[in-house]
Amino acid sequence: MKYSTAAIVAALVPSAYGHYFWNRLIVNGVETGDNEFVRKTTRPTAYNPIKWKNVRDNSTPDLDDIRCNQGAFSSAASTKTKEVAPGDNVGFKLAVGATMQHPGPALAYLSKAPSTASTYRGDGEWVKIWETGVCDTSKDFTKDAWCTWDKDRVSFDLPKDLPNGEYLLRIEHIGLHGAHDGQSEFYPSCAQIKVVGGTDGGSLGSGIKLPGGYKQTDPSFNFSLWNGYKPYPMPGGPMYAGVQGGEGSGNDTAPAPTAAPTVSAPATTAAPTTLQTATQEPGNTAPTSTPAPPPSAQVPGTGAPAPAPAPAPVPNCPNAPRRKSKRSRKAKKAKKAQLN
Repeated sequence: MKYSTAAIVAALVPSAYGHYFWNRLIVNGVETGDNEFVRKTTRPTAYNPIKWKNVRDNSTPDLDDIRCNQGAFSSAASTKTKEVAPGDNVGFKLAVGATMQHPGPALAYLSKAPSTASTYRGDGEWVKIWETGVCDTSKDFTKDAWCTWDKDRVSFDLPKDLPNGEYLLRIEHIGLHGAHDGQSEFYPSCAQIKVVGGTDGGSLGSGIKLPGGYKQTDPSFNFSLWNGYKPYPMPGGPMYAGVQGGEGSGNDTAPAPTAAPTVSAPATTAAPTTLQTATQEPGNTAPTSTPAPPPSAQVPGTGAPAPAPAPAPVPNCPNAPRRKSKRSRKAKKAKKAQLN
């Protein structure tokens, strides 16, 4: 049987159409095997997107397919479950060398299994733990302004306070190039993970149901890229409170700053409030003079105001010559005349 060159290229390189699918889980920088921990779709053309309009393979976001892709639950029992720890860096890689050649956000969700991940259909709540959107507003909003543009993978940190248990970890890229016409494209996949080394009990908080959490009328999926940059409304409900930033996180998902530890310095090490003018010689480890504190400064260690500096004393000059008054000289001269 003969195949045309075009057909072979189309089969092997789905990125020629801009379409793709996820098949590898990454944990702390180490890639796992193809569909070793990621559920495999049964779609005839694995890289086809899920859409509301111009539907492919009868998959729409209103069906269970939106969770982990079409037919993914059928491979759950044969898919391994990867042990991870809270705070681990995890990620997903696209299959067959594809890259994300569509503009749009990427998002990650967790859904806790009641028992094991391999028997879980994903019909519980999905909690968003990561998202990334635009990285550089000065670039082309229809292409490389987006953090995921031309990337073959994404990575992010699991929440550090993630409770122990088995989960479905869902990754999704949304292509927005046709969103102005109601043709957003969804590319989801799910990995099976087991969290160990965390806390027992607790919940992830509120999330969304899939299907149900995405509506065809949502502004996120009817968004035009073609009139210049504008803020993109991220879908998927609230972010999990314990989320940590990761690679590719752009301006839409800047991680909260980490507070520096508070250190109480001894009172005697406080910097002087007056300017020190003494110079330090090379090799010396201390200044040659210590500035006096201003009148409002406090005496170190006491909390009491420092006494105001005493005024400079008037110089005492006992040997300075004194000029006698004119009246005194006349009186002495008259007394001398009487004696004579």
